[in-house]
Amino acid sequence: MSSILTNNSAMVALQTLKSINGNLAKTTDMISTGKEVATAKDNSAVWAISKVMESDVQGFKAVSKSLSLGESTVSVARMTAEKVTDDLKAIKEEIVAAQDGTVDRVTLQERVKSLVAQINSNVNSAQINGVNLVNNSAVTVNDVDGNYVDLDGDAATTGDTGIQVISALDRSGSAVTASKINVAAINLTGLGLEGDDGTGTNIALDAIDVSTAGGALSALSAIEDMIDTASGAAATFGSIQSRMETQNEYVSKLSDSLKSGIGNLVDTDMEEASARLKALQTQQQLGVQSLSIANQAPQALLSLFRG
Repeated sequence: MSSILTNNSAMVALQTLKSINGNLAKTTDMISTGKEVATAKDNSAVWAISKVMESDVQGFKAVSKSLSLGESTVSVARMTAEKVTDDLKAIKEEIVAAQDGTVDRVTLQERVKSLVAQINSNVNSAQINGVNLVNNSAVTVNDVDGNYVDLDGDAATTGDTGIQVISALDRSGSAVTASKINVAAINLTGLGLEGDDGTGTNIALDAIDVSTAGGALSALSAIEDMIDTASGAAATFGSIQSRMETQNEYVSKLSDSLKSGIGNLVDTDMEEASARLKALQTQQQLGVQSLSIANQAPQALLSLFRG
């Protein structure tokens, strides 16, 4: 039955055209924004997952900055420990020379005092942002509850001085915890460096005195312990610095992988979107043509009333 009041063909063509226009608008938006899932309305589950991943990327940026700062702090401590080791070797030369009773021990002692002062000066200036890992000014580290943190692994029950550097974020479901690298301070100031004088008595670096034969003999035994302490500190800091460098590289690669994963979830496939756009533009033209044909149907009814 034909009717001039109800044009079913036109209604069908109109609904089809509306659907095509809606899809065309969505595809155009995807192309212009570059995102297939830009809001929770587009795909709530995928959007929620992508936001969690984005928050992790932001967290890893902070981790990378922490590692970089920690690496710089440890690097300064390592270089200082290496310099202290070299200066201690120079002091050892003076001590060895003082074993000869024919030399001027007073002059040698002045040289030793100068080198000791140089060590103390270098050690006290080896800081970044107020943190110095090679003198006794490093802060005591406690956890968030104020409990003692064992930084040097000696299982002691007193607080260690040093720093904790955030190295990673560990996620288990919705729970996130921070992994940390512990760095214990090693005191290399004159009073912090001590060595056995050969009789079981420790001599501090500041107390070395080669102006006498007995003092020179005691210093010769003690200086070896001091060199071992300084070189051991350099090796410890070097190992930690290497670990931080490796961890920072890993965090950078992990962040890139997360960004890639987010892109796979929410970014627009531009090749597919381009093909869809062309198809929808063609469908739109056909839809407009179909609607035009359907709107002309009532006019055909006029021919029924012509004589």
